Amino acid sequence: MIIFGTKGYLYQLAILTLVCGHCGNPSAHTLRKRVTKFTLFFVPLFPISTKYATQCTFCGAEQKVTKEQAEQLQTQSAAGGGYGGQQQYGQPQQPYQS
Repeated sequence: MIIFGTKGYLYQLAILTLVCGHCGNPSAHTLRKRVTKFTLFFVPLFPISTKYATQCTFCGAEQKVTKEQAEQLQTQSAAGGGYGGQQQYGQPQQPYQS
């Protein structure tokens, strides 16, 4: 008898301040990575699916983003993220020009 299946993992990559595309409020959004792995005898072996999304902490709406957008948002967050402004989903935040 062979026992196989899948198991999901959810990673929180960053918390960003964005303007929600659903409710329009500037609020914190979590950047998440969801990985589904193939398992054999309950041992996760390799990933079969990887998806990225942001979720608004105000209204709970979730917006899918591409891997490139997720990496850009994560890099932006690690670099200090931002000068107090807001941004729309997937758009890089521009620093203030003096």
